[in-house]
Amino acid sequence: MRQPVSFYSEGVKLDGDLFLPDDLQPGQKRAGIVLCHGYTGVKDLYLPDNAAELNRAGYVVLTFDYKGWGKSEGSRSRLAPYSRVADVQAAITFLGLQPPCDKQRIGIYGTSYGCATVVFTAAIDARVKCTIGVVGMGHGGRWMRSVRRPDEFHDLLDRSEKDRERRVLSGQSEFVPREEILLPDRQSAELAAKARAANPNAVGTIPLEFIDETLSFHPEWVVAHISPRPLLLIAAGDDRLVPPEDCQSLFEHAKEPKKLVVLPGYGHYQVYTKPAFDDVMRETIAWLRQHLPA
Repeated sequence: MRQPVSFYSEGVKLDGDLFLPDDLQPGQKRAGIVLCHGYTGVKDLYLPDNAAELNRAGYVVLTFDYKGWGKSEGSRSRLAPYSRVADVQAAITFLGLQPPCDKQRIGIYGTSYGCATVVFTAAIDARVKCTIGVVGMGHGGRWMRSVRRPDEFHDLLDRSEKDRERRVLSGQSEFVPREEILLPDRQSAELAAKARAANPNAVGTIPLEFIDETLSFHPEWVVAHISPRPLLLIAAGDDRLVPPEDCQSLFEHAKEPKKLVVLPGYGHYQVYTKPAFDDVMRETIAWLRQHLPA
């Protein structure tokens, strides 16, 4: 039961899908979950699989594309992390307006950069009753530094400074191949390319302003404010794109109730396919049933 929907965030129209459980009865209200994709992801990549599992567990689910991604309006392919937080807040409001959803029982789930986004959102928005973040980072600057050699990181900073000056004079950021900035490991590059090849909304280039935006986005600075609401973090033990140590640091900055699950032997993109996907969803649904029953 997938329904196309649209709503507005900061005056910009966003494209989404509402997923309803098959056993939903007329007049019945269920807990709702907003699903948030990563930086260069879109709502039709990976997230429908999560929505299906959550529907089977009884939850009403909303997926959507941030401003400028997929069919959503807005400046194309920007990261704009704080604007994405506003998008998630708008999605929470919209989901709460849907008749099958109990607006007092809404959780948020984010994967990769979406993990950082939902953590920041939950920290500032008390409407979020349960938060799940998967293979995400806690400190943008530390993460970008950790996956590069010293020379590479200094070159990145130089590149960012030149583009910052370009943007202030021209209003435009230079677009480059996504692999130059996200710096994927071999496994991530292979699995991402395979998944993205079949998705017409996937993008291959991103603006250099991603660097500045990420260097200043640190969810671990605010994660403690989620408490006393529950937080589940799931890391991949062999993640070489977003090392699990960064998720561990995010967990250490959080307060109870919290849980960290590290899935040994898996890489970043393996969490989207079986068998790691099943592990992710088993942990997710168990956490939701404990803290946010459908």
